[in-house]
Amino acid sequence: MNTLTKWNPFQTGYRNPFRELEEIESRLESLFDRSPLTPGRVRDESLFARGWSPSVDLTEYEKEYTVKADLPDVAKADIKLFVRDGVLEISGERKMEREQEGKRFHRSERCYGVFQRSFALPQGAEGEKAKADFHHGVLTVHIPKNEKSIQRGVEVKIT
Repeated sequence: MNTLTKWNPFQTGYRNPFRELEEIESRLESLFDRSPLTPGRVRDESLFARGWSPSVDLTEYEKEYTVKADLPDVAKADIKLFVRDGVLEISGERKMEREQEGKRFHRSERCYGVFQRSFALPQGAEGEKAKADFHHGVLTVHIPKNEKSIQRGVEVKIT
């Protein structure tokens, strides 16, 4: 049976239970790849500057496909968009805010760093004619369909 031992900080041979709790917290933070910003704690940017993946909506309309990607706080100049071999590639980087005089982070949960998403274009999509716009942190890519892939409705007479 285990015995309960009273912790005495002045007695040698005993570990500090509070230090053990800090070690467990540190291990859990590294497991989840996050580190809270508390006063006196050193900010380890390697934990924050990891890759991330923006949310994307793919929609089909009668005459085009659209791809909408949420890219908050990403500069337009930091976004690259390519169509290669029937694949749409969106890549870029969300840069981490730097601490400045008079500004101190208390918590930082958003992901920063490089991202890349790739989508195979459906048959009939004209990727070489794609156009894109970027407003309010949302990238919208318009990919027209070729005329053959646009389905025309034909009325069928009932006899």
